[in-house]
Amino acid sequence: MKSQQQYPQTFSLEFFPPRTDKGMDKLKTVIQELGTLNPEYMSVTYGAGGTTQEKTLETVRYIQEQTEFTAAPHLTCIGASQESVTALLDTYEAMGVNRIVALRGDLPSGMMDPGEFKYASDLVKFIKDQRGDQFHLEVAAYPETHPQARNCDIGMKWFKHKVDQGADSAITQYFFNFDSYRYFIDNCERNGIDLPIIPGIMPITNYENLIRFSEGCGAEVPRWLKCRLESYEDDKESLLAFGQDVVMELSQKLLDAGAPGIHFYSMNSIEPTLAITKALRFK
Repeated sequence: MKSQQQYPQTFSLEFFPPRTDKGMDKLKTVIQELGTLNPEYMSVTYGAGGTTQEKTLETVRYIQEQTEFTAAPHLTCIGASQESVTALLDTYEAMGVNRIVALRGDLPSGMMDPGEFKYASDLVKFIKDQRGDQFHLEVAAYPETHPQARNCDIGMKWFKHKVDQGADSAITQYFFNFDSYRYFIDNCERNGIDLPIIPGIMPITNYENLIRFSEGCGAEVPRWLKCRLESYEDDKESLLAFGQDVVMELSQKLLDAGAPGIHFYSMNSIEPTLAITKALRFK
């Protein structure tokens, strides 16, 4: 963990672009409430193949132009062309955006051609070649191994290649096992990878949603955690309290070990991110 202890600990948030005006009004309230935590930036997700591009742009523009916070839009490259990526970079430059989360994304249903970018590493290289250090590039990291990698060594090889193309920092897929992050960082150090790798943390608010999300992205929900969550059945209040304790304990353990901050997948909700983060002790 020594490689991570050299970086200042920061706090950041992730939102997804609402599909309706009502959802946007709600998100504006969430942004203002969670903004009291003084996040370093607020990332905004981007649909596969640009399916939520306009809503992403609307959300990024709101954060950049109508709040005091910094937006970090996700940019997925599957199905994109160099021309479309360049146009989007120009748009973000005009908004004053200086941080981008560069991702591969998933191929939308029915789309056969991945476009001019096959991997996130291709996107990182393209942006660096075109813009130099104009944008701080965040990339994804997978402590429990990329779901499409055959083994940990191949997953690490892919990650190192992506970093070598010019990534400035990384955000992990969410996890619930501290040792998975510690082992991943140790493996990064053995492979000469040295950049901030911020743990991504998912608050627990709904058992069914958590299991569905985790199955889709390859995140492991430990059996003991599944059993405890299942035991609450319709007792939502107890589930929320237990989930908050689990995530708070994990987050504090990561910070105490020297992780360079926490990135919360807020799910566009004020609680429990607000309560958890207020209770954490950053160095």
